[in-house]
Amino acid sequence: MTMNLHFEPVNPANREEVENLQALPEQTGMIESVRECMLEADTLQEWRPVGIYDGDMLVGFAMYGHFSDPQPEGSVWLDRILIDRKHQKKGYGKAAVLALLERLSREYGKNQIYLSVYQSNTAAISLYQQLGFQFNGEYDTKGEKIMVCTVGSNANHS
Repeated sequence: MTMNLHFEPVNPANREEVENLQALPEQTGMIESVRECMLEADTLQEWRPVGIYDGDMLVGFAMYGHFSDPQPEGSVWLDRILIDRKHQKKGYGKAAVLALLERLSREYGKNQIYLSVYQSNTAAISLYQQLGFQFNGEYDTKGEKIMVCTVGSNANHS
């Protein structure tokens, strides 16, 4: 299956469709609903919510941002990623995370990307570990374990 993945900012034209994306029932509680994410993005300007598209087809949602803590350089977070239940198990999650890591590194000029995950979300943890994320021993404010990935750590060693 050939993918033509790209990201579009959530805007008034696509917001309702994006907010209707859903996880599988067994994933409930492992990620906030897209509507909850969007409400958070409405109040915190640091967040960048995007629809994940394969061509013209909306397949998922992600939200990322750069925060000033820890000082002085801050940190970049891949805070949410959700592939709609109709499109799971097709490789979109892995492809989207890889593309987002590249995008975030380029957009913010940082090579360390953080995310947090519930310990019970073993499928997500397995994917993140395959892509180079490692636990750093810390927890976020919701009790999720924090993972960090160094983007391009094998690149530019000439």
